[in-house]
Amino acid sequence: MIKIQTTLPKEKRGKKSKKRVRITVLLVLGILLVFALAFGYWLYKTVMSPNVQTAGGKEVVIYIPTGSDFAKVESIISEAGFLVKEKSFHWVAQQKKYPENIHPGRYVVKDGMSNNQLVNMLRGGLQSPVKVTFNNIRDVDMLAGRIADQIEADSTSISNLLHNQKYINQLGFDSATIPALFLPDTYEFYWTTDAEGFVSRMFQEYNKFWNDERKQQAAAKNLTPIQVSTLASIVNKETNMSDEMPRVAGVYLNRLKNNWLLQADPTLVFAWKDFSIRRVLDSHKEIESPYNTYKYIGLPPGPICIPSLAAIKAVLNAEEHHYFYFCAREDFSGYHNFAKTLAEHNRNAAKYQQALNQKGILK
Repeated sequence: MIKIQTTLPKEKRGKKSKKRVRITVLLVLGILLVFALAFGYWLYKTVMSPNVQTAGGKEVVIYIPTGSDFAKVESIISEAGFLVKEKSFHWVAQQKKYPENIHPGRYVVKDGMSNNQLVNMLRGGLQSPVKVTFNNIRDVDMLAGRIADQIEADSTSISNLLHNQKYINQLGFDSATIPALFLPDTYEFYWTTDAEGFVSRMFQEYNKFWNDERKQQAAAKNLTPIQVSTLASIVNKETNMSDEMPRVAGVYLNRLKNNWLLQADPTLVFAWKDFSIRRVLDSHKEIESPYNTYKYIGLPPGPICIPSLAAIKAVLNAEEHHYFYFCAREDFSGYHNFAKTLAEHNRNAAKYQQALNQKGILK
């Protein structure tokens, strides 16, 4: 009887088993590869693909105050409303340890930024500077308010510093002359600048402006830089016309050279601290104050406002002439009539006073 072999030889069974193992391994590897590719794609989308969508594609500025924690930052970002997926930003921020590396500041967020770009900017403290502008400032308290609207420092901290006698004395100023420190212009600051940082920067700008050439210009007129600013502040209050400022400055310099009273009406307004005065009367001239230039010869103790750069340069480049008087024009154009003699000046003044009366401006 012939026996039929129903099983494969041992050698063939071993080969078939190994083949199955290989197929199984390849299948598992294939599945893992699919999962890896899917995870990689998800990771790329989460980290690298755009997650910032701004209105109209415009830049969005966010401010992160000093002392903020991650929850505060997320609240600020959420309120700004530019993230497409907030949870993905949260995940990336956690992975990159941003919650432990928060930097306050002003940050410019651009349309199309990825979570990676946004987190790197915030974590690196790569804030964008802000342009700080100030002009037409009456005193340092007004300046403090104007600056506090543009940087993180509050107005109280700036004002207190500028009234700190010890501090401003170290800079070479006192309570009367401190307005001369500031030169109205536009400057770049980091939003996180504090009060001392702001004043320190202004001191650098002051020293940069008052180079040897300008100091020599001032000395040629027997003035110090602070005295130039003091006279410039008067010029500033006398005229808004920059092309007329050098001529007005020349009038006051002529009076100073000849030891005359300056008789500058804006100094009386400053002395009275009544900035609503539009017409200076004889009664205003009786006030007892070192700023009363109708009583005291020479310049007042300090600037009566923070003078513009145009006014400062007008004093340094004052027009040389023989005018000793000037009076606002009766056409209210903002310009003035200039005179060499008192008689001529009185005629000009009479025309202006008549114009004031006609307009009903009595004080």
